[in-house]
Amino acid sequence: MIYTHSLDPQIAVTWSGFCNFIGVVLSSGAVAFGIVSLLPVELILQVGSSAGFAMVFALLVAAIIWNLGTWWFGLPASSSHTLIGSIIGVGIANQLMQARTGTSGVDWAQAANIGKSLVLSPIVGFFVAGLLLLGLKAVIKDKRLYEAPKGNEPPPWWIRGLLILTCTGVSFFHGSNDGQKGMGLIMLILIGTVPTTYALNHAVTSSQSQDFIAVSAQTAQALDKYVLPSASVGDPRAEVTDFIRTKEFKPSTTLALREMINDIGTELAQFHELSRVPNDQVRNFRNDMYLVGEAIRIMLKTKVPALSAADAATLKNYKANHIDRATRFIPLWVKVAVALALGLGTMVGWKRIVVTVGEKIGKDHLTYAQGAAAEITAMATIGAADFYGLPVSTTHVLSSGVAGTMAANHSGIQLSTVRNLALAWVLTLPVAMMLSGFLFYVFTKIF
Repeated sequence: MIYTHSLDPQIAVTWSGFCNFIGVVLSSGAVAFGIVSLLPVELILQVGSSAGFAMVFALLVAAIIWNLGTWWFGLPASSSHTLIGSIIGVGIANQLMQARTGTSGVDWAQAANIGKSLVLSPIVGFFVAGLLLLGLKAVIKDKRLYEAPKGNEPPPWWIRGLLILTCTGVSFFHGSNDGQKGMGLIMLILIGTVPTTYALNHAVTSSQSQDFIAVSAQTAQALDKYVLPSASVGDPRAEVTDFIRTKEFKPSTTLALREMINDIGTELAQFHELSRVPNDQVRNFRNDMYLVGEAIRIMLKTKVPALSAADAATLKNYKANHIDRATRFIPLWVKVAVALALGLGTMVGWKRIVVTVGEKIGKDHLTYAQGAAAEITAMATIGAADFYGLPVSTTHVLSSGVAGTMAANHSGIQLSTVRNLALAWVLTLPVAMMLSGFLFYVFTKIF
């Protein structure tokens, strides 16, 4: 939008920042908690402990160092890659440091799913944007669409409208997807430091709490069908924690999960609603809910045990509409704080990245059609990922989209820039992993 002179830079970055803000405020939170679930289960359960604070600080400091460094050199690096690399680094360091205690490291299955979305999205961006440009050429014959801007002259009104619309969509979905990563970390900090206020969702009403109690009993009955008569369990919480850590299902796992669900329903019935849970029991109550939710997620994903369709639906309803509602929530003020940070960051740091994307990827000046094709592709890709709760890199999708249009247009690609982008892409994960792992070790010793 800036490079095609569709809007004045000051107006464009203000509008983009505002759309980032709206995207964050209206986001669902699915991406935020999907990333948090990559962390070792015992660190999440003990987020208020010294190890928990070491984890959060290591994640934040590592991500900030790498993001600032790549921004300084004008490289469109991915904050998504940075954060996920930091999480993996903490998980590996945690496992190495506590090797004798059998603690867990990274949830590699979940990391693989997220990794696929991060790797595939720029590839999709490259080819889809190129094909879209070729499609525009076949359908729309107006030559002005395929010309580079002349001086500071704005494009024809309909081209200008298309570019503003697509940029609006990219900014909105960028806020909706990228903003959630910060939300997830802030919620971890709040749960660790102020559990009485943020560990459980106090917005759950009395009637919803009563429904929670009833569905807990229904879910326990559904699981009871799959408990073997010979099964026995000592500590249900330890059994379920071990299942989440190892992903190894045992006959006692179903019994332990049923016992925990029964206990949650019984205790909530005593308190009547979530907001009345005593302060000294809030953290453990939330941890039990987290363990139950994660265990159900793994069971439904692995299909072990083989549940009937009706029982699987019961467990899915219990997790999505009751456990998640009680524990996976983001207060409005957190959304607003992240939205302001993302919006203001866009307004302050735009110039270095705009020059790289608009001027240094292709050998020719970006045309109106190329800009529109790249932005439409980015908007659709990020929107789809947001719908499925997957993190993607807006930076990589849009940059690869521009490269795809240059290739389709036979404009040529500046290999030096692409090499630097690829280098940042390749280095981000290992550098973030090493940084966060080292910082986690240091902060653990300090705290």
